[in-house]
Amino acid sequence: MARWEPGARERLVVAAVDLFTEQGYDATTVAQIAERAGVTKSTFFRHFPDKRELLVAKQEMLCRLLAEGVAEAPEGASPLAAVAAGLERASSAMGPVNRELASRLKAAVSASTELQERDALKSLSLAAAMTDALVARGVPDPTAALAGELGVLAFKRGYAAWSEGDRDAEDELAGYTLAALDELRAASASLG
Repeated sequence: MARWEPGARERLVVAAVDLFTEQGYDATTVAQIAERAGVTKSTFFRHFPDKRELLVAKQEMLCRLLAEGVAEAPEGASPLAAVAAGLERASSAMGPVNRELASRLKAAVSASTELQERDALKSLSLAAAMTDALVARGVPDPTAALAGELGVLAFKRGYAAWSEGDRDAEDELAGYTLAALDELRAASASLG
């Protein structure tokens, strides 16, 4: 099969999201995804162990970027300032394709219990990556865990706002995630 941009991995993700939206997650086969993406089934399996993993394709990379950003925050940065550095780093990995697929991805996840469970596990791993990086900076565990959870919530809220925004705008995800973190910081201060 001919190779064409934007690369097999990305084409597989786009094809899967489209098929999950059109006919549902359970009714979609790996063969259909591969065919829609213009690749073979063996190419699919070189990139993903199963169809469920397509929707969390960048999870490991996001965890790594979040942890690196937290670790590289300036010395003396507060836990939430370090989380903000992680959010900024991870947000840089999300581009126009992510924005374009967001609403279809959300619909596919909403329609499948299995995908909802996988999405919840993704959130846990993102929080753990930030929490571990904060603990490594010397932040006490309860504080690190709370900051990590706020970071995940900020990432989700920022991603939702960014993906629902003007698709032709060239604004970046980082501005949305950092604004969401600021909102959550203010909200938590009002808890008393």
